[in-house]
Amino acid sequence: MVHDHSSQPRLSPSSYEEDIALLLAPRLAYFAGVARHEHVTRAAQEMGVPQSTLSRAMVRLEHDLGLALFARKGRTVSLTPAGRTFLASVERALGEVERAADSVRADADPSAGKVAFGFLHTMGSETVPGLLRAFRADHPRIRFTLVQNYGEAMLERLRRGELDLCLTSPVPDAPDLVARRLDEQRLRLVVPDDHRLAGRRRIRLAEAADEVFVTLEPGYGLRRITDDLCAEAGFTPRVAFEGEEAETLRGLVAAGLGVALLPPPAVARPGVVELTVTAPRAVREIGLAWLDGHPDTAPVAAFKKFLLSRRGNLLPD
Repeated sequence: MVHDHSSQPRLSPSSYEEDIALLLAPRLAYFAGVARHEHVTRAAQEMGVPQSTLSRAMVRLEHDLGLALFARKGRTVSLTPAGRTFLASVERALGEVERAADSVRADADPSAGKVAFGFLHTMGSETVPGLLRAFRADHPRIRFTLVQNYGEAMLERLRRGELDLCLTSPVPDAPDLVARRLDEQRLRLVVPDDHRLAGRRRIRLAEAADEVFVTLEPGYGLRRITDDLCAEAGFTPRVAFEGEEAETLRGLVAAGLGVALLPPPAVARPGVVELTVTAPRAVREIGLAWLDGHPDTAPVAAFKKFLLSRRGNLLPD
């Protein structure tokens, strides 16, 4: 193996930590191959690279590290003590890379890959389980990572690459996202069963202007919709309690602590009466969002196509 003195100078201490991985990474598999065979020619044949390329890579690797990894005798080489220490770590690192590659390939497998899917808390008890059951009838091996959260938190996770798709409300309008309206859900005014309005079936929201409201916290899509609908009805709601989950709000209403604008429950709750709001039109739009410009894996593309096909028929009757 001929030493090549034309390679770049060894890294200075100031740049060593930030650049060493970039310089060494392409050569680690070559190093492990030579170390395994202890012969440059056989290693080159196994890896399908020219012998000269392999020889130069080993010389540059030693140059960048500033120490000898091999003792050389013709085409035969043997590891120095430093080389054996380095090999143990290199084999662990290459094993981690191989496992990572296997993992991402498995996640992208068309028949058994993975989808990271986010959705609103209010869709977790009935809507999403029904959607997954219908989808997996044709894709039984596709796996899911499921995340329940409020809309803005899910959109941030989309942007960080932690989610592939999310069902959210309101439908977002942002330049870095793609969103499609899928359905709308009527909201009802929920009152205690002994409330003065409990005998009614329908109500104009303005009739609740003097009521105390329980709502979701600011930042939740349903809170924004509640504030907007009340403003459209001509008043600002007096908020007594703010929560993070719609069914908790129903419990507060049942306890007589206020009224709330909420989507229909999966299961009727005792202690409350749910009134149809006739004016203004009280609905929330449900949309599907994903990050613009990011290619889909096959399982994500299949699930996205399925959800888009449910436009107008997303929610249970």
